Amino acid sequence: MWKNGIELVKQVYQLSDKLPSEERFGLRSQITRASVSVPSNIAEGCSRNSEVEFKRFLEIAIGSLFEVETQLVIAQELKFIEEKELEIIFTLIQKEARMINSLINKIKNS
Repeated sequence: MWKNGIELVKQVYQLSDKLPSEERFGLRSQITRASVSVPSNIAEGCSRNSEVEFKRFLEIAIGSLFEVETQLVIAQELKFIEEKELEIIFTLIQKEARMINSLINKIKNS
């Protein structure tokens, strides 16, 4: 889960290089910060002493994951990125969402 999040960050950074330079402090900054938030919150949650706190950080991570997805759709709609370029990242996002949701559900049911 954390490792997949790191891979997502790498893919997002590579793709964000294709955004126009005038988006450096706009959409590009938003996408990269949100992507970094995913594995960062997973890591921080792991360091917590309670499952309730861990679950909360996982929920924040999944929120950031959906932010990344939304921002990439926006970039595509603005014609900054082609749909085909997003396939790998969207696959990573779906995989990460399944893993995070699975762990959240395990924590809820324990």
